[in-house]
Amino acid sequence: MKRVSYEEMVAEFKRVLESRGFSPADAADAAAIFAQNSMAGVYSHGLNRFPRVVSYLERGEIDPNIRATCEMSFGSMERWDGHRGFGPLNAKRAMDRACELAHENGIGLVALGNNNHWMRGGTYGWLAADNGCIGICWSNTMPNMPAWGGKDRKIGNNPIIMAIPRSNGEHVMIDCAVSQFSYGKIEDCRLRGVKLPVPGGYNEAGELTDDPAEIEKTWRVLPMGYWKGSGLSIALDLIATVLTNGNSVAKIGTFGDEVGLTQIMIAIDPTKFNTVAESDSIADAILADIKTSVPVKEGGEVFYPGEMELRNLRENKTLGIPVIEEVWESVLKM
Repeated sequence: MKRVSYEEMVAEFKRVLESRGFSPADAADAAAIFAQNSMAGVYSHGLNRFPRVVSYLERGEIDPNIRATCEMSFGSMERWDGHRGFGPLNAKRAMDRACELAHENGIGLVALGNNNHWMRGGTYGWLAADNGCIGICWSNTMPNMPAWGGKDRKIGNNPIIMAIPRSNGEHVMIDCAVSQFSYGKIEDCRLRGVKLPVPGGYNEAGELTDDPAEIEKTWRVLPMGYWKGSGLSIALDLIATVLTNGNSVAKIGTFGDEVGLTQIMIAIDPTKFNTVAESDSIADAILADIKTSVPVKEGGEVFYPGEMELRNLRENKTLGIPVIEEVWESVLKM
């Protein structure tokens, strides 16, 4: 397996983004987001997604010089317009602002409409936790999943993230699409030639399958929890669209590509209630109890949300980030 250092990956991403119109500072910030995603083991939203984003830039679907602007402000809440700028940087700035509002008021919310794809939502939950805040955020998507009981794609697999800070930097975070698997995860498994661990969608015969290639033929992915994931998807889309007056999943479906998305950033400052030590003690006790679980398989282990990511970060920082060689070579040739 080929591995690439974090520094080399950032440098190559930065080079390509600068050549597509990014300022040096914005290219560095964006390159770090993509490389950090891969270093955390979320390759589907790091290196593997990078060529697709470059294609959006080359087609003029993303203007690297556009920045989100605040349109309305009410105390701890703000409504922003992303102007279809570069999604990850707009989302980062929105969560940065939500954290500022949280430190001032205890809670901060930025409703970001008309933005482009933010890549990996966990980036912004982790950012909030690094700022000492509980982070909650989600995005809608194009219609890419059937509502429960339906065949045609009417709802989004709208990813939702919750992050809880720990002062040692080993934050707890869940980052999940409301489909059983994200599209990025399905693509990643296909590229690696492996099956999904459990069925994640339907094949052309309408049968549940764990074969990512078969699911990609129909793009009928399975809502997590069946009807529960379907209902959650609809509720997240409603809340986000009401708060932004932006684009709903249905409207995004008329654009021809996944652009103009609607995202919500919420930050909560727990130090308004507890000292950092008190919050750490609460988190440590809960996680310690989870870790005493009796594993289903002998010699197995039960992980808390984000624990595997922490292990990936440590390993990939030391050994280098694993890459699919053909994807990495395509970046080097850009």
